[in-house]
Amino acid sequence: MVLDSSERSDMSTERETTDRHDRELLQRAVDLSRQGMRRGAGGPFGAVVARRGEIVGEGFNRVTSANDPSAHAEVEAIRSACRHLGTFELRGCTLFASCEPCPMCLGAIYWARLDRLVYANTSEDAAAIDFDDAELYRQLRRPLAEQKLPSRHLPLEDARRVFEEWKTFEAKILY
Repeated sequence: MVLDSSERSDMSTERETTDRHDRELLQRAVDLSRQGMRRGAGGPFGAVVARRGEIVGEGFNRVTSANDPSAHAEVEAIRSACRHLGTFELRGCTLFASCEPCPMCLGAIYWARLDRLVYANTSEDAAAIDFDDAELYRQLRRPLAEQKLPSRHLPLEDARRVFEEWKTFEAKILY
């Protein structure tokens, strides 16, 4: 398919508008990273969730101030957006992060069903300031028996029965 010059121009204008909006929303995530860091809330990370260009959730790293290892900026922004929108999934939304997400945050992004991710700094940039996720990725690639965290599979019949009950549970909400 060959596009005429007006169609190419429209696509170029649309791309420029998307780039401008992405940069503005990403800058807000960077501003949040600075704000949280300066407040002593945690590491220098910020995140924003936006839907159709409007911010619906935001957060900065609060790991040390909240004594919560899961209080990463991306998770905080996802929680904020879900509260704001009254839902547990964020289809139609984009997450803007000041840094490439760690494995936990990436998992949360997938579970929240976000449409897109835009980030500024890379995981290598984070490693250079002593936030290194490389060991987590190495552990995840190893068989369970070879991982650093001792783990044991201990099947319980009652646990299996709960899963069996879920199959026919009428009030379940799939996610």
